[in-house]
Amino acid sequence: MEPNSAESAPFLVRLAVRADLPALLRLYRDLNPDDVALQVEAAEEHFLALERIPGSGVHVCVLNGTPVSTCTLVVIPNLTRGGLPYALIENVVTAAEHRGQGYGRATLQHAVSAAWKQDCYKVMLLTGSTKPETLAFYLSAGFEQNKTGFQIRRIVARAE
Repeated sequence: MEPNSAESAPFLVRLAVRADLPALLRLYRDLNPDDVALQVEAAEEHFLALERIPGSGVHVCVLNGTPVSTCTLVVIPNLTRGGLPYALIENVVTAAEHRGQGYGRATLQHAVSAAWKQDCYKVMLLTGSTKPETLAFYLSAGFEQNKTGFQIRRIVARAE
């Protein structure tokens, strides 16, 4: 992908590679600081499993060689909508010191574009946040808040 220009500095949005894993694991601490830390070796196994799902991957925004924003896109085969797949975006996070500068929005747009290239008919994203700025962020990235979501959890949700 070509470098972009956010409000402050040039950056590159691309699919993550295995060499990004240590930096991604640090970035995920901003998302879920209370999670048990995943070791790089275990993360590699999960990363490779995700790569085996056609069209799926971790999208990352890199600033000065360091990932500052990321999200995961999973493309799901489908038996409705004429067999068109759909996609789910999860693990959306921008490093705290880089929020509000366009990196997260560019990362989401990169992932959505990848979903459209896979012929997905929709892209879904859930957030547990009720913060107005978080909801405004997703709206500004082109998402609509028009569905009711339900979930069952084995792991306690993080506190907002």
